[in-house]
Amino acid sequence: MTYAHLSQHERYQIQALRANDFSLRHIATQLERSVSTIAREVARSGAAVSYRADAAHVLALRRQAMSRNARAIAPERWLAVQSCLRLYFSPEQISGRLALEGALPVSHESIYQHILRDKARGGDLAGYLRCQKARRKRYGSGNERRGQLKNRVCIDQRPAVVQARSRIGDWEGDTVVGRGHTGVLLTLVERRSRYTLMRSLPNREAAPVSAAILELLRPHKAQCLTLTFDNGKEFADHVFFGKCLEADVFFAHPYHSWERGTNENTNGLVRQFFPKPMSFLHLSATDVNDAAYRLNHRPRKCLGYKTPHEVFYDLPMRPLN
Repeated sequence: MTYAHLSQHERYQIQALRANDFSLRHIATQLERSVSTIAREVARSGAAVSYRADAAHVLALRRQAMSRNARAIAPERWLAVQSCLRLYFSPEQISGRLALEGALPVSHESIYQHILRDKARGGDLAGYLRCQKARRKRYGSGNERRGQLKNRVCIDQRPAVVQARSRIGDWEGDTVVGRGHTGVLLTLVERRSRYTLMRSLPNREAAPVSAAILELLRPHKAQCLTLTFDNGKEFADHVFFGKCLEADVFFAHPYHSWERGTNENTNGLVRQFFPKPMSFLHLSATDVNDAAYRLNHRPRKCLGYKTPHEVFYDLPMRPLN
């Protein structure tokens, strides 16, 4: 039998039967309810002998209203949630981070419902959600058609500790190309912390790419042990910058993008700020640095809702601004 709250009519029946000294079991049988339901109803009324249906019904309505409002989200809490959405945090990231900070929890489903209500009112919160598209798989022979890089070291020789993500210092890199091959973004991401570095470049030639890698990673040389790239010719100077950084450089198998899954996922996140129809030719350093800052200060589920910045620098968690 599907559970439903007692109706006012049923409460008047309980009142009449109790007035005639019928047992709770008999009342339950007459109303086709469980004995425990009737016992709780009588006990809640606060008058086990002289049960009054009207007073009991008022109490029940009050309990229902309190139950609905017990976990109602205060307006200032929604303002905080909306601020996080406008920082491009996902509802799940917001929910997990608030719980981690010990704040009043808000489920990610409640946040999605809030976004839908905002959209129905003409609001813009839905525009800050990441767009999920069907992935298109590229099929190939598994052989590199662009020629082999000289002195290339295959990912098969990479130490197992890198795969375990048990330390800071293992990086993956790639380039993201703008519309019509206009401009390039170099992206570097640390595997354990997901800490991301980015630089805008005019093209994918090896010289500017190598210079950008050194410029981005030299401040973190002590935290740079290995680098893993795809087989693009822009990484042809890998021996040079590997020696400069005192880091081992490895290359994934051709067309095995999942072997650099951390970087591939990060590039997908980067596209939220710099979508595919966009030319990268005139991207400012401020735009690129701002996107990297947002990614590094966004709580991540894979990090227990800590931020890449907190994990990379081993910082104590503080409430997000």
